Amino acid sequence: MRRGLLQAVMVLLVSLVFVVSSFAKPIIIKFSHVVAVDTPKGKAAEYFAKIVKERTHGKVIVKVYPNAMLYDDRAAIEALQMGAIQMACPATAKFTGWIPEIQLFDLPFLFKNSEGLHKVMDGPVGKKILNLFRRKGLLGLAYWDNGFKVLSNNKHPIVLPKDCKGLKFRIMSSRVLEAQFKALGASPQVLPFSEVYSALEQGVVDGCENPWSNLYTKKFYEVAPYTTETYHGYLGYVLVTNAKFWDSLPPKIRKILEGCVRDATAYERKLAEELAKKQRALVLKDPKVKDVVLTPAQREIWRKTLVKIYPKFYKVIGKDLIEEAIKEQQGIK
Repeated sequence: MRRGLLQAVMVLLVSLVFVVSSFAKPIIIKFSHVVAVDTPKGKAAEYFAKIVKERTHGKVIVKVYPNAMLYDDRAAIEALQMGAIQMACPATAKFTGWIPEIQLFDLPFLFKNSEGLHKVMDGPVGKKILNLFRRKGLLGLAYWDNGFKVLSNNKHPIVLPKDCKGLKFRIMSSRVLEAQFKALGASPQVLPFSEVYSALEQGVVDGCENPWSNLYTKKFYEVAPYTTETYHGYLGYVLVTNAKFWDSLPPKIRKILEGCVRDATAYERKLAEELAKKQRALVLKDPKVKDVVLTPAQREIWRKTLVKIYPKFYKVIGKDLIEEAIKEQQGIK
């Protein structure tokens, strides 16, 4: 009798656990970003949400808010710190104020190509920088691509560094980018991205540096038709989360999410590379665009001119970090 009663109680308890777990609320991740859904970052965010739902069987739901629906990049960082959202993907430049080491990714000609870039990002150097985000209660999860930058201007073709002399170039707020253009004899002007087109049109600046995606989607080539394929620097993003939130997740859930981050990162990078080729072709279809493709010898002149700024940032970024990034790319052509 007692055994039968005990079995009945056990069955009831198991049933209750099943019922409770069935109605348990899912973990919600609010993911805020500032670009359109049909961009590599936008598509990767949606892909991340899809595979998270599938792999956690609905225990985690990622709600994506594109086009700055909730916050711009700077406000998103503050919202992350306060726990109002759980994920964002701002440009690396947005973090330079309190992670000066991240300016490593602004250094011209530091990366031989995409292979070298990703080897550094996914290796010890990239991981060291991601870990620094805990200084502000955040956790860096991965690096997502926009692309390598080309120069564009509305004055004349640029072939060699000396052709930049006297030109005014728009830059993001970055000491590295400021030093870069000064080394070219140009005048760097800090301007919000939203003002670049009108600034080029009105002569406030003569040129800018952007990946092909920005050049095409913002139509900068209409007001700066002289393009030069220098591919001197990189522009990308950091996928970040709130450290306390991430650390509080059940270990099994966190492990699944880490796998989703890796797969979404690979997906985003592939999209960015494919889109850069397509958008380059679309820009060059415009008959007003005059494009300069550098020879290996010309590109080497650019490299020698711009790597001279590295010593200025040995203390800020860390000489050891810069040298380690260079060393990690040994053997890559």
